Amino acid sequence: MLVGLLVFLDGPRLMMAEPARAAVDAFNTYCQKVEGRLAEEHRSDGSFLAIARAEETRLRGGEIVIEKMPGEGYLSGAMLHDWRGTAFAPGATAADFERLMRDFEAYPQHFSPQVLEAKTIARDGDHLQAWMRVRQRHVITVVMDGRYDITYGQIDARHGYSISRSTEMDEIDGAGTAKERRLSGGEEHGFLYRLNTYWSYEERDGGLYLQVEAVSLTRSVPRGLGWAIGPYVESVPRESLEFTLRSAVNALRR
Repeated sequence: MLVGLLVFLDGPRLMMAEPARAAVDAFNTYCQKVEGRLAEEHRSDGSFLAIARAEETRLRGGEIVIEKMPGEGYLSGAMLHDWRGTAFAPGATAADFERLMRDFEAYPQHFSPQVLEAKTIARDGDHLQAWMRVRQRHVITVVMDGRYDITYGQIDARHGYSISRSTEMDEIDGAGTAKERRLSGGEEHGFLYRLNTYWSYEERDGGLYLQVEAVSLTRSVPRGLGWAIGPYVESVPRESLEFTLRSAVNALRR
């Protein structure tokens, strides 16, 4: 899960809404490598989370650490984004966070105003199929409906993780009005094609360390405009990750 990770460019459409097959294949291959790396980290108690020792003091002081991962870049007619954020929830336990993550219908309460609606479609033990409507405001307001395939995992009483892979992403026009409709493939703007979200959490030091990595596929930045649009494109996932982590920490405190 990652709330509202919508990277968009203001102005007219600059490419078709659907990404090239090569871009989707590259995204899937990249995510497989991310999942392999995370699986290796989860097998080692000493490096379960990618946190430098110097960062732990900052995290326990209430700071949230956001970083862009080195894999971000251009694909065939699209752009891959990979960001990671880490926070610390004092007094929280792994069991607390597991209850928070699994209570999908309560996401609008915990992650408002970005999450508008959320519901479980099917559940089978630690496997969940879910739907969520999110809203992101950056210059313009964008509403997206997404379906996700989610798996929860518990390593032991102090360590756990979740993997969320998007299976459908739809842009919604006129959300919440009588004219609400899902835009067709030829009408969509390419704000968000794919979104995979990976949570890892570890209970120690009197609280819970939370780490989330979000990998997304969006419309690419037009060549020659990176100097103007690049900083704005980067600000959206950074701010969204920080909002998600702060909301999670606040929900755990409640």
